[in-house]
Amino acid sequence: VPSSSSVSPSTGLASQQQSQILSSSAATATPSVDDRIPATNSHKEEEATAPAATTVSASATTATMTTAPTGVAARLARKNILELSPYRCARDDYSDGVLLDANENAFGPTSLPTKNLDPYDNANTLERYPDPYQMELKKMYAAYRGYGIAPANLFVGVGSDEAIDLLMRIFCRPGQDNIVITPPTYGMYKVCAKVNDVEIVKVPLTPDFDVQVAETIAGANDNSKLMFICSPGNPTSKTILLSVIEELASSKDYQGIVVVDEAYIDFATSDNGTPVSAVSLVNKYPNIVVLQTLSKAFGLAGIRCGFCIGSPDVIQLMNNVKAPYNVNSLTSEVAINAMKSIATLETNVKSVLEQRDYVQNALLKQSDVVVKVYPSDSNFLLFRVAKYAKEMYKIMADKGVVTRYRGTELHCDECIRVTVGTQEENDTFLNLLKETWLEVNK
Repeated sequence: VPSSSSVSPSTGLASQQQSQILSSSAATATPSVDDRIPATNSHKEEEATAPAATTVSASATTATMTTAPTGVAARLARKNILELSPYRCARDDYSDGVLLDANENAFGPTSLPTKNLDPYDNANTLERYPDPYQMELKKMYAAYRGYGIAPANLFVGVGSDEAIDLLMRIFCRPGQDNIVITPPTYGMYKVCAKVNDVEIVKVPLTPDFDVQVAETIAGANDNSKLMFICSPGNPTSKTILLSVIEELASSKDYQGIVVVDEAYIDFATSDNGTPVSAVSLVNKYPNIVVLQTLSKAFGLAGIRCGFCIGSPDVIQLMNNVKAPYNVNSLTSEVAINAMKSIATLETNVKSVLEQRDYVQNALLKQSDVVVKVYPSDSNFLLFRVAKYAKEMYKIMADKGVVTRYRGTELHCDECIRVTVGTQEENDTFLNLLKETWLEVNK
């Protein structure tokens, strides 16, 4: 199949980055016919034998992309995607010098973020297009996540929602293919599927929010390209065991990709120190991709930055299909700064977990109101009230404490989801919950 990788990029920083990505891709992609079989070599071994990235100056030779999609990407992706020649943006060619190639406004930006106006500080050179590959951020994030993950394993997007949409556009033929979801789960899977004219196969979780492995595999068919597993779940707040993920990924009866959505993974811990993130499985199973975000534990929902972590052949297709400059300079700067502030991340996660325990215990004490509090591996709690959940949610919202009514979700009758806030916010919520219960039961 013709591949966009036959296109020859020119020189510059972006070309160096693309060359690095593709060199790593060539070393790590698994070309076996049966991609259900775990890769025999570790990523570190593959990385050690990978060819060195070509160094290209802004005035010198041309690096050539010669890597065609292989493995699971070549087997599952839509034919038109495999044949796609991606849009070549100006920063693919040159990133330094007198830049008169991209029709940017050399006289500078009309304005800056408020705190950069006085004194005037345009360090981000906002009149210029951003790095299309986000290589600095990828290197830092890969190092933080570990497990042998390299920049070639990373796609950076506008939250994890962009990755969800891209995966459907790349692998699902409109009107023919389907995705498998396990309700109750994150609602954007259904939205993206509907937008892309992709059928949805639903295999419910158990009432205790566990994946029914045999039933989920049986629910898939030859046209099932993506299987979404939310872990920790939303609204379930429950982590799915890695052994379950492995069972799904290694099944001979499901030939698609297992997408593990880990938006809340930084709040999940194991008792014995074993891994809880499916990132630990990416270099073992070419058909596992993992979605993560800076919106939750990192506290950066406002910058909209997310990641897809997977085999290089899958990531290459995502980079081919994405918009040329999908991540803006301001988002990139804040995300890079976040990777330099891991101590703050750890402090904030510790505070969230302490407050989660506090709210959970307080809810359990309101036994006349709350009949069940579900265990949580996230920064929120799902709980069931005796009755009137929707009315209570609305009354509390009108009085200034906004939660989420989840009573329409499967297995979530009379349930409310509450995010763990600060001590003051949590106390306000707990007091109002009790007051509202008395009000609706007058």
